[in-house]
Formats: sequence, structure tokens, C-alpha cells
Amino acid sequence: MDTDALLSGMIDLALAAGAVAAEIYAGDFEMDVKADGSSVTEADRRGEAIIVAGLKKLAPEIPVLAEEAASAGIIPELGDIFFLVDPLDGTREFVNRTGEFTVNIALIEKGRPLLGVVYAPACSKLYYGDVKTGAFLQGLEPGADRAKAPAATSINARDADRKNLVAVASRSHRSGETESFLQSIGARDFTPAGSSLKFCLIAEGRADVYPRLGRTMEWDTGAAQAVLEAAGGAVYVLENGKEGEHLRYNKKQRGYDNPHFVAWGRRDF
Repeated sequence: MDTDALLSGMIDLALAAGAVAAEIYAGDFEMDVKADGSSVTEADRRGEAIIVAGLKKLAPEIPVLAEEAASAGIIPELGDIFFLVDPLDGTREFVNRTGEFTVNIALIEKGRPLLGVVYAPACSKLYYGDVKTGAFLQGLEPGADRAKAPAATSINARDADRKNLVAVASRSHRSGETESFLQSIGARDFTPAGSSLKFCLIAEGRADVYPRLGRTMEWDTGAAQAVLEAAGGAVYVLENGKEGEHLRYNKKQRGYDNPHFVAWGRRDF
């Protein structure tokens, strides 16, 4: 498996979907509600169509688990290797025009994220990572020629200072449980962020910890977890306030949702 070629193709598809999302974001658009109560826009639908079609050309032998298709009951048989796609993570942020929405594509191997691409078109930030070679950040406006943009730079999670932890948590889904957890670890500062950008802030070394004590789906987290782990961080299942194993994927028995989890940068405690 040529992971360099796969990652390059994933980046191209995320940028293409991001350019469409940016175009829709700049105009008037409508929001619909799916059967599960979550929101969906034209950017979700068009972005997923671009990505899924592109992945089938890039690697036709690798199945794709994509959010909108899964919501419609279209879930392929997944093996040891598959793609995860969230064409627009942070639909609420998109609708509220905070700019903190992302396009996400991951490659999962034996339950763990291997490759990940997270593109935030409104923020002009492209994050990508290979857990075997590292994580990178490139400034890139929607529709720009990547070859002519400033070169990507390597990013690394910082070493956490236990006495001065900076936490990042959701703008839209913060809970009392989250507050209790942050107090229990002694977090001194807090940075709000939307969508999968929370993981990326840790990967950049701008925060230390992100607890999520609420429901997420695998496609919400796979790409950003790959970026964070490529940058030296880790994501652990969180149960009754205690950390367990690494957050894993292909959880068919759960309907592909995630347990509670906590994402960390580098730490020695």
C-alpha cells in the first residue's frame, strides 16, 4: 500500500470538497434535518459526493464509510482497511458562520487511524498526518493552487505542564460532565473551538487536552485523531473518569459511534 500516494489523493479530495463548501458558505443556503435529528446542508451532500467518487478512483479496493451515506443506511462491509469520511464536520458552526467547520478524510487500518486530512476552508488551514511519518500544517485558501502556496510545516504536540494545562472543548456541546473532568485534572485555561479543529489545536501545540463526554461518530474523529497521533498525541477511551485503551474504529456493534474519550498532546503523567 502506497500511503504517500493515498495521502496525497486524500488531500486533493479534501481541498476540492472544501472549495465547494466555501462557495456555499459565502452565499445563502438552507439547512435540513435528518432522521436522526442532526443537521445537513448542500455542502455536506456535495462534498461527500466529490470525496467518495474520488476515493473510489484512488483506491477502488478500499471501502468507504461516509457520514451522509451511513445516515441513509448505506454502510459497506468494512475490513481491516477502510476510509472514513465526514464531508462537513461542524455543521452547526457552518450554519452559525463561525468558520470553524472542517472536511475530514481518514484511512483506518486494523482499528487505528493511519492517515488523516482535516481541511478548514474558512480558516485557510490544511492539516494532514501519517502516524508513521508525522503531521503537517499548510495555509491554503479555498481554490488556491497548493503547489504555489507556502510550504507545509511540521507540527508537534507540546509537552504538557501538569500545573498549567490548557484545555480545548466544544463551542456547541460543552456539558457539566466536561466541566467536572476539567476540574479533576486541574486545567488552568480553556480555549473554545468547533468541529475537529479541537484535536488540531493540540496537534499544533496550542493546547494540551480535549475531553469529549458526549456522543460522537467515528467519522467525526478519525481524521483528526490521525493528525494528532502523527503529531505525538493520543486519544483514550474515558469511562467513569478513568482513561482506558486507545480510541478505536470499526465499532459495528455500537453503530459506529464513539464512547466518551479524552485527547492529549505529549505528556509524562
